[in-house]
Amino acid sequence: MSKSVQTNSELLKFDGKPSWGVAFPQAMQHVLAMLIGNITPPMLIAGICGLSPEEKIMLTQAAMIIGGITTLLQLFPIFGFGMKLPNVMGVAFAYMPILTVIGQQYGIAAIFGSQLVAGFVSIFIGMFIGKIRKFFPPIVCGTVVLCIGLSLYKTAINYIGGGSGASAAGTFGAPQFWILAIVTLLVTLACNFFGKKLIKVSGMLIGIAVGYILALIMGGGLVNFNDFNSAGWFSLPIPFYFGLEFHFDAIVMMILMYVVQAVQTIGDVSSTTMGGFERECTDAELGGAIKGQGLCGMIGACIGGLPTDPYSQNVGLICTTKVVSRRVFTLVGIVMLLAGICPKFSALMATIPQSVLGGATLTVFAAITMSGIELLNEQKMSYRNKMIVGVALAIGVGIESKPEILQFLPQLAQNILGSSYLFFIKFCLTFINSFGNCLSASFLIFWLTIIFTNILLKIVYIPFSNLLFSANFSLSS
Repeated sequence: MSKSVQTNSELLKFDGKPSWGVAFPQAMQHVLAMLIGNITPPMLIAGICGLSPEEKIMLTQAAMIIGGITTLLQLFPIFGFGMKLPNVMGVAFAYMPILTVIGQQYGIAAIFGSQLVAGFVSIFIGMFIGKIRKFFPPIVCGTVVLCIGLSLYKTAINYIGGGSGASAAGTFGAPQFWILAIVTLLVTLACNFFGKKLIKVSGMLIGIAVGYILALIMGGGLVNFNDFNSAGWFSLPIPFYFGLEFHFDAIVMMILMYVVQAVQTIGDVSSTTMGGFERECTDAELGGAIKGQGLCGMIGACIGGLPTDPYSQNVGLICTTKVVSRRVFTLVGIVMLLAGICPKFSALMATIPQSVLGGATLTVFAAITMSGIELLNEQKMSYRNKMIVGVALAIGVGIESKPEILQFLPQLAQNILGSSYLFFIKFCLTFINSFGNCLSASFLIFWLTIIFTNILLKIVYIPFSNLLFSANFSLSS
């Protein structure tokens, strides 16, 4: 009995060493909680960019690999990259609006090109996060997160209707797609509302499993195993397979998304230390977490892994169970890496019908939206704060609904401001908030630094890279 108590107490220490048999179930609980959230964004982006089924599998593999690498780096920091805290990292849904815009306009190579540059810039954000944080109070970040959630609803509805394949076949919105999406959504919500512990945090996984089984029963080609049957058992990512392209407007948008997510990371890291260790996080931990994400973003750009972020559901698990042992989270990272080098696993995930994914991800997008509202509520809704949020939303959403108002601006400005209203909202929020706080000089310095950095990249680094890589360096198999 005392041995059992001692083993369990080891789970509650960061440097504790519970037995592998005790640690493994705890690790799998975290893997199950993050699995679908990690593989869904690459599957959605693969469809948006028109990738082949084989490339879709590769993108999903890379998501598992980069998630595992980032999780392990955060546990075992190298030269200040990493926070030396337990957490589970994976591809973030919050990047989806920007990834969608860049993917639709320029293709997958431009996503990874802008991610490479933004990841590099993010390292410096981590170095100076203490000075930058004042530009992004909850009123700013909350509005941006709110808009991210709202902008993702279009993606969810598209997938609920059957996706691009159904649109091409003229069956978009057919009854079978609605049935699969609604059943998946209801099961996911039931688990979230009435489930306990593992059932509650795995609601999305259970919902997709039920929807998947229903799709198998319904037949009609809703689930296709051709690519699964032909997939191998072992494969390593091919560096630069998807290529790298550098577009100034795409880089600016991606950098801003990294800035927003850096602030979000502060919240996740703070929740981890408060819930798991009952203390505030240090500046070194915050900076290490953001620098680690930036470095792994650069690695991901080279191997096909999309941008990562801490998973809130796993933070919730840490706060609930108080399990913080590094051994547990090391196992999580290892399991993710093993899944990433097995094409069979990624091919099986790729057989999930799009309408099932749409029904499940609707709950995630709704949660992102409500997280934005929660952030807004952290500050008193004074008249000034209402105007900051209202004016920024009015301008940003207004331009999204009537983009031709930008037709007389230079093409570069049209691409940046018109392709995603998130950028315009971010710009307006930062400006109005800084102006209201009499920080206009600091605001100008902040934005001029970003603009100067990108101009420098445009003039020096990108032409050199384009010369070296012919604008799309790709090593194809």
